[in-house]
Amino acid sequence: MNATVGTKGASVIVVGGGVTGLSSAWWLARAGVDVMVIEKGIVGWGASGRNGGGATHHQSPLFVEEQRLWPQMDELLGYPTEFQPKRIRIALSDQQVEEFKIGVDNTRGQGFPAEWLDPKQVRDLVPLAGNNVVGGVYYERGGHANPQRTVQAYAWALQDLGGRILQHTAVTGFQRRGGKVVAVETSAGVFSCDTLVLAAGPQTGRLSALLDSEVPVTAARAEMIVTEPLPLMPIGGVDGNHLYGRQTLRGNLAYGGGPHEWLRPEDDAFAARPSSPLARNVAKRLAELFPKAAHIRVIRSWAGVIENTPDGRPVIDRLPTAANVIVATMSSVGFGLSPATGRAISQLVIDGRCDFADLSSFRLSRFGNLSPDWREERGWLPPQTEDDDARAA
Repeated sequence: MNATVGTKGASVIVVGGGVTGLSSAWWLARAGVDVMVIEKGIVGWGASGRNGGGATHHQSPLFVEEQRLWPQMDELLGYPTEFQPKRIRIALSDQQVEEFKIGVDNTRGQGFPAEWLDPKQVRDLVPLAGNNVVGGVYYERGGHANPQRTVQAYAWALQDLGGRILQHTAVTGFQRRGGKVVAVETSAGVFSCDTLVLAAGPQTGRLSALLDSEVPVTAARAEMIVTEPLPLMPIGGVDGNHLYGRQTLRGNLAYGGGPHEWLRPEDDAFAARPSSPLARNVAKRLAELFPKAAHIRVIRSWAGVIENTPDGRPVIDRLPTAANVIVATMSSVGFGLSPATGRAISQLVIDGRCDFADLSSFRLSRFGNLSPDWREERGWLPPQTEDDDARAA
């Protein structure tokens, strides 16, 4: 997928080939901007191609735009994302019903319907559900898509518009002049730019620190499992039991959910992704969510590396130390919001503001008084090992 570099740079360079970076670049290219994406590995190889595919983020100021855009994305991109509308959340306890109330209130507050379901209604809509259902919620607006297909669609659509993608190209530094970044130093050479977008997932903190404005993020390994195919349910997007995921068009159940395995800040984004005992925990909860599918086998599993901010909310903002740099980290909810996020970032680049959503809650300045030991205080570090003790000695 690498494109031939005709010039050493672009008007806008986007660092990070996940859905946030690719969507931003695609929206910019649609507006006629010369844009290049620089990706350390393969596009979508991190969390963007390794998630549950959900597109129902009622808690976000980008929710309305997310819901407006997703049904159009196959046509806009010219390639399939396998987007499917509608979503159901299943509660297996009264406590889970209480947890759903915030989502219902948020959804209705933004003008979208959300309908409470009794146990029989849940079982009618979700044939794999069992008698352990307490209740549920039906979201007419929401849905899910195929992460791998969507990454591919963004990348191909970007290239169709003349955008360039450099894969297997690590960013090593930046060149600055007059308070702005004028070039990106990489393993493939130096590339000039007028504007820089940092959307590098778990690497966003390290790269922004090179520009003296570190975005606080911690990486975690998020695991997914896939089962044998089953007959298709009427609605393929079903969450519950603290799991997220979907039924694929082939019938497989693809699901994941915390707890996540925390990684050290210095760990590379391409840390090993072996399956761990957490996959068994996901499988157990999936069998509880869908008792009528408890007999089927798990046929594969994988893990992607996600990033988390201290308050769990995204950052989309200009860096105070570099006027022409926009930083974006979606704190593990980037996939579903990507059509809206990319459009918002493209507007920030071109117009200096987003005209369809209030992004003030995404400002980096909210972490101004953050403790330097915030990871330790939250327990967001892996357990100490003998190797760690030896290195510290």
